[in-house]
Amino acid sequence: MMKRDECLDVIARHHTNEIVVAVYQAAFQWVVIKPDAPNCIATGAMGQGSSHGLGFALGMPQHRVLVLDGDGSLLMNLGTLVTIATAAPPNLVHFVCENGTYEANGGHPIPGKDVLSFAGMASAAGYREVHEFSELDKLDAALPGILKARGPVFVTLKIVPGKMYPENFGYMHSPKARADFKRALKRLPG
Repeated sequence: MMKRDECLDVIARHHTNEIVVAVYQAAFQWVVIKPDAPNCIATGAMGQGSSHGLGFALGMPQHRVLVLDGDGSLLMNLGTLVTIATAAPPNLVHFVCENGTYEANGGHPIPGKDVLSFAGMASAAGYREVHEFSELDKLDAALPGILKARGPVFVTLKIVPGKMYPENFGYMHSPKARADFKRALKRLPG
């Protein structure tokens, strides 16, 4: 099993100028790991990170969009898998950090945590590419191809929480977070 922050470190090393839509724990970690990225933070919108990512992918087709989702969050909006697959944005990569819990609500187990396959659901929904990783070195080796692949691409990251990061809700819901995102978007090429 991989630690989420270590996975995000690997993604950050391969990240160039992709728009990043991150939810909850991934968001708290990502803004510390890669604060200068065009970060759209989706805390307080449980289940909507994938929908926000789809909106950016469709509205800004000249830019790659990475969604850093959680398994509990995705369960709140499973229909988005079909919607994304049907819209088929070629510039969308949807990562799901799977640890079997609703972390934002106290770590309660998600339904079907030892049975369901998010990669299987994404594949059945019609995502163009589907991957699943539980080893950091394999994720690291595959990321360059994944980030260049024609989407939509779905990636399950089998994780454990890892190091704790500050849960800075004050920043996440602030005008500064929105202004930082707008500034980062303006710096994007094209």
